[in-house]
Amino acid sequence: MKEVVLDTETTGLSIKDGHRIVEIGCIELDNLIPTTNIFHCYLNPERKVSETAFKVHGYTDEFLSNKKKFVDIADDFLKFIKDKKIIIHNAEFDIGHLNNELSLLNKTKISKDNIVDTLEIARNKYPGSSISLDALCKRFRIDNSRRKKHSALIDCELLSKVYINLLDQKEPFFKFNEEKDKIMKNTKISKSYSKKIIEITENEFQDHKKFLEREIKKNFFS
Repeated sequence: MKEVVLDTETTGLSIKDGHRIVEIGCIELDNLIPTTNIFHCYLNPERKVSETAFKVHGYTDEFLSNKKKFVDIADDFLKFIKDKKIIIHNAEFDIGHLNNELSLLNKTKISKDNIVDTLEIARNKYPGSSISLDALCKRFRIDNSRRKKHSALIDCELLSKVYINLLDQKEPFFKFNEEKDKIMKNTKISKSYSKKIIEITENEFQDHKKFLEREIKKNFFS
């Protein structure tokens, strides 16, 4: 299953006040494993960044002034997320701003039916607890030391790890097509794989990811 972890930064909170998007970050997941397929851009919002927003992400009007506008990247963005489930922390905010940008261009809005809100998952799973991205990183022992200020792509990287942990800390199930199923008969690898992970470090996660990639290449593509 292909999914996209998505985050945005904006000039301010309220669409009603004319605030616009200044950054979009997306990381593709394939069976919960991040791929090398990403979408990232800074945008000229065609208005000033509010003081409050500047304190959050640190993007100045001068820095954004020579960046592309949303109209320039809209089609590429829509192509990237097409037919994929979208994972967002506080989806109402990000989808609200994205759909506002799309409506300004008379393009079809993103359907909420295709959205997974990790804020809602965390709220249901840990009622009464802090469920900000930083709080969830702390709960799952995910290193967020690079997050000095909000950044769409860094936040996507962190959210992809939080999302896996919110799904009961399970690794992905691998499902293979008929051709690969035939190959499976001659291997010792099970058709589905799931393992409980307990308090792993980031280095352990990366090492395990590399191990899985090596095993898949060795058994199915060699």
